[in-house]
Amino acid sequence: MTRRLLIGTRKGTFIVENDGGRWKPRLAGHAGGGVNYVARDPYTGRLWALLGFGHWGAKLSISDDDGATWADAAAQIMYPEGAKYLGQTMFEDPSSDFGVTWSTSLRKATVQKLWVIGFGPGGRVHVGTIPGGLFTSTDGGASFALDMGLWNDPSRGGDLSGATEATGLETKWFGTPASESGEFAPGLHSISVDPRDPARMLVAVSTAGVIETRDGGESWAPRNRGMRLDHTPEPEADWGHDTHFIDRCDGEPDCVWQQNHTGIYYSRDNAMSWEKVGAPEQDVSFGFAIAADDADGRVAWVVPGRSDMQRMAIDGALFVA
Repeated sequence: MTRRLLIGTRKGTFIVENDGGRWKPRLAGHAGGGVNYVARDPYTGRLWALLGFGHWGAKLSISDDDGATWADAAAQIMYPEGAKYLGQTMFEDPSSDFGVTWSTSLRKATVQKLWVIGFGPGGRVHVGTIPGGLFTSTDGGASFALDMGLWNDPSRGGDLSGATEATGLETKWFGTPASESGEFAPGLHSISVDPRDPARMLVAVSTAGVIETRDGGESWAPRNRGMRLDHTPEPEADWGHDTHFIDRCDGEPDCVWQQNHTGIYYSRDNAMSWEKVGAPEQDVSFGFAIAADDADGRVAWVVPGRSDMQRMAIDGALFVA
């Protein structure tokens, strides 16, 4: 049986296969282009790639022949006219306990990055973006709409469509510098649909935390109990957690794994509570990627965020790359 990995890189989309011997990579498309995420829709078999080009911007790309050919998706992600968000700018402030201060401004929402894609039955396709919007299709990707329940959630400042300035407004969603331009803005990077109930879904945002809907996106609630922000005045706050990625065990859907800025967390109750399970003494703490086992909810794989200053060439030899 051939095992296959789909990998999005800054050099294109790759498929890595193993038929019992060594893993063999091959370019599957988008040569030389930035691919933020690539995944197969388990309900249709279609491949989706989330592209990010410095010049051309963000784009959805699809393949219906297992990566042999690709085409632009019929519907692309666009924020509706009047969509706004509260963004922060950091600057040095010697008088602050942290040495920095944040200023908040009201900004027009445009797609700064397509970051993650998730799928559900009945033609449901979900796309997470920077600056934090979740877009959903119910027709297999023929059209997408911004999830207004999440976009207008009070944690984001509520409905900002009629606002003209940030004075008096407050957001509990902070930012990440992961956009194509480097702008500091909230980013929705994880989507996990409950296989038992497609109306129940977890998403994760940098920097806000894990958020859940149980009614198909009409309403949302934070799911950050057990996580800690030890570097802040409110270490057990409901919001402000820098989740890097979450992944659910398909065979045991109540088991959810999380790679967080502050370590690795595990939930046995569908993200209602979290337990810190990292092992810093083994360098298993900080990182970005995490993958739950498909069958055993107790098993996950992580990639520690070690500094590459400790990497050496083969036999310590010098070489030119």
